[in-house]
Amino acid sequence: MRILLRNLGVLLVGLAGSVGQAQTLTDPLRTEAMLPLRSAHALAARVGELPCADQLPAAPLSALDAVDLALCNHPQTREQWASARAQAAQVGVARSGWLPSVDGRAGVTRNFNETRNLTQQSASLSLSWLLLDGGQRAAGIDNATRLLDAALATRDATVQTLFLSALQTYHGAQAARAAVQAALEAERSAQESLAAAELRYRVGAGTPAERLQAQTAASQARLNRQRAEGEARSALGSLANALGLTAQTPLQLAETSPVSGDAGFRKDLDTLIAAAIERRPDLKAAEAQVLAAEASVTAARAQGLPTLSLAAGPNWQRVDGVTNRSGAIGLTLNVPLFSGFDTTYRVRAAEAQQEARAAQRDRIRNQVALDVWKAYHSLNTATEALQTTRDLVASAEQSERVALGRYKAGVGSVLDLLSAQTALAQARVQRIQAELDWNIYRAALAQSMGALDYTLLQAAGE
Repeated sequence: MRILLRNLGVLLVGLAGSVGQAQTLTDPLRTEAMLPLRSAHALAARVGELPCADQLPAAPLSALDAVDLALCNHPQTREQWASARAQAAQVGVARSGWLPSVDGRAGVTRNFNETRNLTQQSASLSLSWLLLDGGQRAAGIDNATRLLDAALATRDATVQTLFLSALQTYHGAQAARAAVQAALEAERSAQESLAAAELRYRVGAGTPAERLQAQTAASQARLNRQRAEGEARSALGSLANALGLTAQTPLQLAETSPVSGDAGFRKDLDTLIAAAIERRPDLKAAEAQVLAAEASVTAARAQGLPTLSLAAGPNWQRVDGVTNRSGAIGLTLNVPLFSGFDTTYRVRAAEAQQEARAAQRDRIRNQVALDVWKAYHSLNTATEALQTTRDLVASAEQSERVALGRYKAGVGSVLDLLSAQTALAQARVQRIQAELDWNIYRAALAQSMGALDYTLLQAAGE
């Protein structure tokens, strides 16, 4: 009895030590080494720079800072990182099928009958190892690895989508601020026209109708400025929300340089589409899903193949003071003969899933080409609009100056002046919209190419 308990104690201590050591190795198969990034914050951090920000910078907010904050604080970045880690763990599950398993058992049984009572004590170790399985484990590892590739590509696609959304919100706030400045300039011009009309009226050169028209234009300009200020405050609240902050968080935007409208993006469209097909992360994810489905077909077919397993282990038993020690080792060949067509239909289901994944990949490939086509032509239009609105603002400013001079000199009408001021205000709004469109479509083209990253902002000095 003492020998049995001592052996059992040694066994349990050894198992406990092994379990404790395994617990200290949270990733014994090193599956997380397959992940290119180690944390949710590193998902958005710029390579070679400080960890990505979790609070507002001391300096005015630039586009680069806004993207950093949005990616670091958005729940989708943490969600995608967790999904990638979960799939990496599934690779570990698949790899563990190649390793043997060891089980320990111990028991005490008390038997009662009319003549005597017996106490039976037992302990055993059993090792089981699947040696051959027709390729099922290899297919399982291939499937899990491909799904990990898909999870990582999906994460990259999500980051680029959030990147684009943050840029759109930031440039929208910048455009709203510029609209306030344009409205202030329009209001100043209207006030100057009103002052000129008041002066003409006092000296008898103007009519009451002219003064009333100027007052109406000044009131309308004031109303437009008030609305622009309200829209700017709303845009800042939306930006704060996109950055993971509360809407009432005060934000100070950095000054932006005039948009030059660089046309360096103009290349052969077929070349751009081909490059997008090579780089788009959502297409890479779809391709990985197809390969994972192919591995699932292989695994389903392997379920109908023979398997060979090894089993071994010692046993200790003590009954009525008599101790027995024994051991066993053996090979087991399992040959599936008939499973009610289970394997047949598993294969059919896996093949149908593979076809569905392939169709999904082809659909995404066509969508990639469409995205590049639309983004390219939108950016091309926005680039042309930049030059047109630049000329439009210049001519409208000149026209407004001439109309104001003529009116002050008494040779022009107030209607001509107000018409010129309205045209100038509209030209400024169109210029602001053209700059906003160019910034957004430039980022949209990069995103459609799968190339939206910090280099886009660093190259533009944003």
